[in-house]
Amino acid sequence: MRKKVSIFLAAVMAASMLTACSSSETAQSGATQEQTEASAQTQTGEESASFAEQTADGQTYKVGVLQLTEHAALDASNEGFIAALDASGISYKVDQQNAQNDQSACQTIATKLVSEENDLILAIATPAAQAVAGATSEIPIVGTAITDYAEAGLVNDNEAPGTNVTGTSDLTPVTEQIDLLTRIFPDAQRVGILYCSAEANSQIQAEMAIAACEEKGLSSETFTVSSSNEIQTVVESMVGKVDVIYAPTDNTIAAGMATVSMVATDNGLPIICGEAGMVEAGGLATYGIDYYQLGYLAGEMAVSILKGEASPAEMPIGYLDASKCELTVNEETAAALGVDLSVLDE
Repeated sequence: MRKKVSIFLAAVMAASMLTACSSSETAQSGATQEQTEASAQTQTGEESASFAEQTADGQTYKVGVLQLTEHAALDASNEGFIAALDASGISYKVDQQNAQNDQSACQTIATKLVSEENDLILAIATPAAQAVAGATSEIPIVGTAITDYAEAGLVNDNEAPGTNVTGTSDLTPVTEQIDLLTRIFPDAQRVGILYCSAEANSQIQAEMAIAACEEKGLSSETFTVSSSNEIQTVVESMVGKVDVIYAPTDNTIAAGMATVSMVATDNGLPIICGEAGMVEAGGLATYGIDYYQLGYLAGEMAVSILKGEASPAEMPIGYLDASKCELTVNEETAAALGVDLSVLDE
């Protein structure tokens, strides 16, 4: 049995990821309107406003979606985005593409979506956004499930993007997650930080976790994988070296959580995770953001762009309010580990 308890966090939520190109193109309709054609215009500098001038309310918009891989957080972001489009009442067609965590597939799909002259492209996770941004500087791109857009080279500044890219950040509350770790395991001394070295945003979170552990007087050691094929071997190498595993919002680890949790739980190692989907897949607990709401916010931003009310270059990166964070625990995992979670009720 799993339970979720909504909580308020005091910290500001400020803190990502493959084919086959299984594509499903579905038509979503608001009021039936005659479709008009819009040529793409550059979204940077003074030209950023031109996109607004060439799209008229009432058209059927073409929206391409590139999702890096399948796992609970990214899937929820996708669902939230589509829900926001539906709620807006606009008429649109969406082309859903999933790269199944394959970098070359990201490039191929990005090129396809650009060549088909979509009015806007949603990129879910950092590698997906980087692939699309590398393929076009004209079509508006809205990202989601990306930790730091500026660090990833997608925008000039998170407050003033200055490019054809904007979106929502999933910067996770790392400090609060390490606090959670110490509440459940007050005697823990050694923390193993597990992430994929190929994911830049995971490195950012790992550095935050190292700093948070140091503040708590905990020692920490990083353990990295370069691909999903290394997960079992790396987790096995952590046994006997650490007391608790911390895994941030890393797409490779999230997609391979079944393997991570199998090895860790069998060896008595609890996992504090970066997001709820990882807990549901076998981790122990997290304070995390709601990825459905994160995608919904990205969808609202996309609607504003499509309707000509805003341009990506001038739209700051969006963050969820701290009130959207949740405490999620996996009671089955707790039982298997013999961990008492009653301390969280105090």
